[in-house]
Amino acid sequence: MKNFIFISPNFPTNYWQFCKELKANGLNVLGIGDQPYDDLTQDLKDSLNEYYKVDSLENYDSVYRAVAFFTFKYGRIDWLESNNEYWLERDAALRTDFNIQSGFQTEDMPRIKYKSKMKEYYTKAGIPVAKYHLVDNWDNCKAFINEVGYPVITKPDNGVGASDTYKISNDDELGHFFATKQENVQYIMEEFINAEVNSYDAIIDANGEPMFETGNVTPNSIMDIVNNNDNSLYYIVKELPEDTRRAGRAAVKSFGVKSRFIHFEFFRLLEDHEGMGKKGDVVALEVNMRPCGGFTPDMINFAHSTDVYKIWADMIAFNKSTLPVGEHAFCAYAGLRDGKDFVMSHDDIMAAYGANMRMVDRIPDVLAGAMGNQMYVATFPTKEEMDTFYQRVLECR
Repeated sequence: MKNFIFISPNFPTNYWQFCKELKANGLNVLGIGDQPYDDLTQDLKDSLNEYYKVDSLENYDSVYRAVAFFTFKYGRIDWLESNNEYWLERDAALRTDFNIQSGFQTEDMPRIKYKSKMKEYYTKAGIPVAKYHLVDNWDNCKAFINEVGYPVITKPDNGVGASDTYKISNDDELGHFFATKQENVQYIMEEFINAEVNSYDAIIDANGEPMFETGNVTPNSIMDIVNNNDNSLYYIVKELPEDTRRAGRAAVKSFGVKSRFIHFEFFRLLEDHEGMGKKGDVVALEVNMRPCGGFTPDMINFAHSTDVYKIWADMIAFNKSTLPVGEHAFCAYAGLRDGKDFVMSHDDIMAAYGANMRMVDRIPDVLAGAMGNQMYVATFPTKEEMDTFYQRVLECR
């Protein structure tokens, strides 16, 4: 029996389903987390063979000891994974220290965690990238801005999500950035690209080939949602565009991805951009070597009448899956922000779209910055119906 250690199986709250499918496939599923066992959901408890509570997942020594305990009790660990961006480097360090070869090692981290390093591999795949400058001093940053023009985007070179990301439009805002930026963080400054985010979401087998592919579209940027306290919306596409598929597969080869659930982000240009391409072209943004966050795996299931938790677990256990993909639809996420005077009440929304709804819930405060406070997930057979849904539920007085 193969031993699989799942780091933080309780968060996000839907990740117990990865554990459930691993266990159903005959793996010995061992969880490590910082939540007391009695506080775990019954679904998660039923999906684990054993759970080891640590005082803090931030404490490497504590997690190391947990892995050592499981190794002593069960023998060689075959897999270790969290499927979580926040723990990617931690996962790699544990694999390296315990000689677990079934995933990225510490030496692999620069190209998949540092936005400046990612560009080299996107370029090797033939995908255009935005010009950039690693933030050092005012004069050099100004020289870069004189080359590409305002606005520019600054964010940590090694960062998670849209945290600490800013759009700088003039010298005053640049001065504010220098006065308030974190001292021990390396920032990257990039030319601004007028585009919407299109993603390539896939489960890649041990040979680097896709077992399942889809994508999503974010019409407004996560950066704007977080910084402007705006509503959050994105959707799973009914059919993956061929240019996104080509770019995604090329990037998979360039980055050397194997045995992973991935979320690669691209820009689709909303206007011609010199040095990047024509309006409608797909260009590079960044790679994420884990599933798209939040409830996206569930949304993918709703959009394609399938179960990506099982397909991923089949990849781990058998390197193949016979699970069918069924009828396709658009799956829309609307994360409404508290405090806005919406025309439609919750009851109005449910009365109008109850038959389309797949998930309705409050978003935990820790995720609300990027996802809104009240979520509605609904499926639609056409983009026109989905667009109407967005217009109606987001309309304010």
